[in-house]
Amino acid sequence: MFNTKTMDSSSTVLFAHAARRLGAATRAAGLTVPAFRCPPRRTGALRTIRRLPGGPVVAVVLRGRAFSDVLADMVEGIVIANRLQDPAAARVRRTLLDAVTAPAPTAGVSAAA
Repeated sequence: MFNTKTMDSSSTVLFAHAARRLGAATRAAGLTVPAFRCPPRRTGALRTIRRLPGGPVVAVVLRGRAFSDVLADMVEGIVIANRLQDPAAARVRRTLLDAVTAPAPTAGVSAAA
């Protein structure tokens, strides 16, 4: 569904769309959904995770990166924020990546007769 080329001017739109789909899949799995931000506050870091009283915050670098790398960081942020260990972590990674890379469900539109 997402282009894995280097992020461009539409990167924030792709990032927001991925964050919504990942959030829905994370919630459906009964896990804590972190907030997603970009870029991280820490200079040089590609991904950071902060644990705040309101919940975890995952921040990732978008600029100059392939979107597949950004998605991987977002998914790994969810795994770490929920303190998952293998084999549960591997299962959740697959589920979340499938949720983002699968085509979005479309609402059925019926023609009025």
